[in-house]
Amino acid sequence: MTSEDIAVTYLTSDLGAWLDANAFHLDTAADTDASVLPKLAEGGLFRIGVPVQWGGSGGNVGEAAAAIAEVSARSLTAGFVFWGHRTFIEYLLQSPNAALREALLPDLLAGRVGGATGLSNAMKFLSGIEGLSVRAQRDGARLRLDGRLPWVTNLPTTGFHVAMAVEGADGAPAFLATLSSKDAGLSRSADLDLMAMRGSNTAALKIDSAHISESRIIHPNVAEWLPFVRPAFLSMQCAMAIGLARRSLEEAGSRLQNDRDILSEPVAALTADLKAAETAMHDGLNGSRFVEQPASLFRLRIRLTEIAVQAVQLELSASGGKAYLSEPGAGFQRRLREAAFIPVVTPSLVQLKLALRIQELPTAVGATA
Repeated sequence: MTSEDIAVTYLTSDLGAWLDANAFHLDTAADTDASVLPKLAEGGLFRIGVPVQWGGSGGNVGEAAAAIAEVSARSLTAGFVFWGHRTFIEYLLQSPNAALREALLPDLLAGRVGGATGLSNAMKFLSGIEGLSVRAQRDGARLRLDGRLPWVTNLPTTGFHVAMAVEGADGAPAFLATLSSKDAGLSRSADLDLMAMRGSNTAALKIDSAHISESRIIHPNVAEWLPFVRPAFLSMQCAMAIGLARRSLEEAGSRLQNDRDILSEPVAALTADLKAAETAMHDGLNGSRFVEQPASLFRLRIRLTEIAVQAVQLELSASGGKAYLSEPGAGFQRRLREAAFIPVVTPSLVQLKLALRIQELPTAVGATA
């Protein structure tokens, strides 16, 4: 994508107005089961980057990331739901299981059910940070799954599908499977008591003797497949930081008058950094660099997180005391809470830095041997 492509607007005026009007409610209330997914689906957002022959509007994952950034600039809660749902769709797009894709895609694209990515654990597993938390055992012709996912987003009580990496039975490779909210043995907790983004339908999942057939396997080998889907997973996650940073910098820029024009230079510099990082993300998605050099994507996610946090602080400085008053500062206060989430969404900043250290360790050992 070029800089002109990145600037394309994916939101209708009605959807943009709805997000603006409901951003505070989405952030603070956990009663939005029937609102976020249908609204985003109504705007055609889940179809972006999905081939036309599979019910999409065409394009690529970079365009989906750009749309997530645009939504996140208005409501990070909606952007987070968008990310989880579109990432699940991406798993199906990159799956060799055509029958599963054909069965699930229509309802997902229409927003009739939620799509949840329980692969944060798998991403950490791939980076050597932790083991898998769901295990499989053979039970006749079927597989019995047991385990727990402590934090999964986009689990509307009206129905969802959730992807998870599973430790293979009897020494078989770890694989990626999907469970449905209708499956016996899968239970959802109450919504987690989050300090913000409470309308994201985020909960814990317990898997207790959930039985599936092999028709539910998205991919039979997680270690082989994840490096190819990870660029989409992390880039669409990066888009949330891009959207938040962009909005805070726009708010800061609109307040640079009188004595606050001293902030003009840092606002301009951070805006340039943001545009450069966003361009680097799209360039990486257009080629194979993020597959061949995952560390470059990790560093980009880290940098975009830093930019988002710095942007919100610049908005505070440009706003002054008004930001601390409930009504005039409501938008800033929401973005401050949202900014606190960006560094901890899995893989967190700490986990990414640990993954980089693990990747660099063999080189360091070789250099000192």
